[in-house]
Amino acid sequence: MFPDYRLRQREYLLEIARAMTSRLELPSLLKLILENAVEILGGQAGLIVLRRADGSFYPRASYGLPVQAVHVFEPLWRDLPVTTDRGRWQVPDLSVRLGLASAAAGVPLRQVVALPMVLKDEVIGMVCVFRARGADFTTNDRQVLSNFADLAAISVQNASLYQQVNDERRRLDAIIQNSGDGVMILGPDRTIRTWNRALTGMTGILPEDAIGRHCYDALDLRNRQGVSVCHTACPLVKPPPDARLYAEGDTRRADGSTVALADNYSPQYGEDGSIISVIASVRDVSRLREAEEMKNTLLSVISHELKTPVSIIKGYAGTLARQDAEWDKATLADGLAVIEEEADKLNALINNLLDASRLQAGGLKLQFAYLDLPSMAEKLVEKFRLQLQAPRDAQRESGGPAGSAPRHTFSVDFPPDFPPVKGDYERMREVLSNLIGNAIKYSPVGGLIRLAGRAKRNEVVVSVSDEGIGIPANEQERIFDRFSRVDDSLTRQTPGAGLGLFLVKAVVEAHGGRVWVESRPGMGSTFYFTLPID
Repeated sequence: MFPDYRLRQREYLLEIARAMTSRLELPSLLKLILENAVEILGGQAGLIVLRRADGSFYPRASYGLPVQAVHVFEPLWRDLPVTTDRGRWQVPDLSVRLGLASAAAGVPLRQVVALPMVLKDEVIGMVCVFRARGADFTTNDRQVLSNFADLAAISVQNASLYQQVNDERRRLDAIIQNSGDGVMILGPDRTIRTWNRALTGMTGILPEDAIGRHCYDALDLRNRQGVSVCHTACPLVKPPPDARLYAEGDTRRADGSTVALADNYSPQYGEDGSIISVIASVRDVSRLREAEEMKNTLLSVISHELKTPVSIIKGYAGTLARQDAEWDKATLADGLAVIEEEADKLNALINNLLDASRLQAGGLKLQFAYLDLPSMAEKLVEKFRLQLQAPRDAQRESGGPAGSAPRHTFSVDFPPDFPPVKGDYERMREVLSNLIGNAIKYSPVGGLIRLAGRAKRNEVVVSVSDEGIGIPANEQERIFDRFSRVDDSLTRQTPGAGLGLFLVKAVVEAHGGRVWVESRPGMGSTFYFTLPID
């Protein structure tokens, strides 16, 4: 073999090796290998076929052959030998197969040399070089081609590994991006490398605004005292004694609202034991916190709501039962009336708790009948009007200052053709009673309370409005939750367990309707609910 020939061969192989380290696109690599093999062997065409998973072969790269004619050369790769020994590897009747294929393709090819591509003792393909003229292929040509076949096999292996890594990366990325939990991947310096969709939903921060920042800047978790957890107690910087890498705190969303997050960290270590990355699983624990606070509120509210009437009942009962006092009939009647009133409050509270429990368990039963909502509203308004009049009459009789009791007025506005609707009479009576009662409680200086209704095509809409304190926008969805009450001084002074609106919403929805509120602080509130027209 001439020195310049060997030099050219070495240059070709070096060029292919450089290409293999700089790119992993299999088609371009196989084409480069095939072009160089054909040129170094003085051929005019070449072909590389690869094996599929099912064991069959298919053409993967060609050179010097018409693209539309490549499939005609299928006899060349039919029934290839399975042995990996190149010295004994030979395609039966290869020259005959070439003659048939070249004639069918209309390409005058006279000679062919074919060698297997072997990887891990397995034939994964074949490299062919064709000549249309010139001398026969020699043993040396086969040796040269074997070098190119080895490079082709390595290229296939690298491309396969790259594809596997790529597929695995895409699969992991899909898992991360579609995870219900927030997931972020941090570098050793706590720089954010990955930020999934769930985290964007929790925080309102887009991936492009988070990636590249430090996690303590993007999240900046703070405890309930407002102290930064990330800067004072980050478990990645100061691991706790129990080695649990966990942090919890409040963070401000992009829209200014606050959300409670809990982070669990899982470091990934390198061979030298240093952290190379950290996977953080982030959960929104706002609901859990609210549930905990709700439980505490329930215990506090219920104990208070139970204690007040029980104390009054006990006090009046004890007073009326004293042996050293003689009470006239009027005093006895007043005392018993108070006991009965407080017992009714206890009964109502217990019924509300039972109803809330039944609703949660899905056991609330409804007795449907056609309802006359305007008549129901008139009767309830009259009942509340009389209840509100009693304190004013008592003040007048006792000589109290005129107008010291809040003055509420009522109006009922339903059109004459308001249709009857199907519903449970007692439950819908409770709905209206709750809404009217709330309108009175949260209008401490009085004002107009208006009940109105209108019929639409498929439903009726009923509203109860007041001129009271109103409800902040950020509280308007939460007030329909169990034991939820608006956080202000008037609410704290007003008795109630926070079940009324929860029951209103549950009963209305059980009837197939909707309920919502429109309100502005200081401007009153209007509660609406709908019921379907049968």
